[in-house]
Amino acid sequence: MKERVIYKERKNTNCEKWDGLLDEYGRKDLLPVWVADMDFEAPSCVQVALQKYIDFNVYGYYHVSDSFYDSIISWEKNYQGYQVKKEWIRFIPGVVPAIYWLIQMWTQKEESVLIMPPVYYPFFNSIKETGRQLVECPLLKEDEHYKMDIELFENKILTENVKVFILCSPHNPVGRVWTKKELQAVLDICKKYGVYVIADEIHQDIIMSGYEKVTAATCGNYDEYLITLTSASKSFNIAGFQCAYAIIPNDKMREDYDRLAKKLHFTEGNSFSYIATQAVYEHGRPWLESVCNIVESNYYYLKNELKKVMPKVKIAPLEGTYLAWLDMSDYEIPKRMKEAILDKCHLAVDFGELFGGEEYKSHIRLNLATSRENIEEVVKRLQLIK
Repeated sequence: MKERVIYKERKNTNCEKWDGLLDEYGRKDLLPVWVADMDFEAPSCVQVALQKYIDFNVYGYYHVSDSFYDSIISWEKNYQGYQVKKEWIRFIPGVVPAIYWLIQMWTQKEESVLIMPPVYYPFFNSIKETGRQLVECPLLKEDEHYKMDIELFENKILTENVKVFILCSPHNPVGRVWTKKELQAVLDICKKYGVYVIADEIHQDIIMSGYEKVTAATCGNYDEYLITLTSASKSFNIAGFQCAYAIIPNDKMREDYDRLAKKLHFTEGNSFSYIATQAVYEHGRPWLESVCNIVESNYYYLKNELKKVMPKVKIAPLEGTYLAWLDMSDYEIPKRMKEAILDKCHLAVDFGELFGGEEYKSHIRLNLATSRENIEEVVKRLQLIK
């Protein structure tokens, strides 16, 4: 039985999406559909579990019990088809910090890291800010559909001394859920040339009907080269707890990671993060299914209504994530995109160049994990740039 999903008005709650508009855009008069979190209450099981802890009212040092690890193991097995062992799991405060750490663990300065733009913009930052060389293998676009350029991928690895590949699966912002065949193609190349893989699978649970998300680590024998990073934060709207985890099956790789984590002195989370994560993995599935239905419904509303009033807008098919990727190039020249969206539409969006530079300046990313009323308002406002 599905759980009811409750929309919340988040203004004046220290919410980054709603209360950070002035800092990010220099103005407050915008409808925010940018930050990738949800405008929904977390599942009720989170409040129940935390209230029990709060009622006890002692917040000393926390012992992480086997039940926390069991909840992850059960979730990965039942919903990701991944047989994980307790000793493989490592706490991380977030997927992005772990990407920075793994780049430094696996590479030296000036060595190369490959990504597939348009892609989640912290990938770019993690490479540049650690002094590594950025190598781009852009996704191929056919109409609105994106796919990997496997031939270019192998060529880049051969010619640009690539040491690490950051995989985004499902892919943010284009919404692709990579097939097993696609994943095997790139992972086999990485294995062939000894390239390490960071698999960012944080959107793993937000999958639309008719699609099946395949965990990269289950596609073959890649344990010597691949670490999976994921979290309950995107799936259950609990990012504020800063709890994620790495799955590291290989013993040698785990030893290397543990040495790095000890140097950083960051091996444990806070009590609230463990309690919330365990609660959603044990009791949150009905709520998640309801959220996926809402996201899918909002996507088709956006797609169908824009087709009526702005037929030249190209919207990438949504297979996974709760993010819509729109190509507005037939309505606004790229240099006017920000002005049009901010000044005419009064919308706070993530602009395309964040995800890969000038080539994507005519694109915007929208967050669909909000009320239908907000999506209706987005459609009305976008029409103002016709």
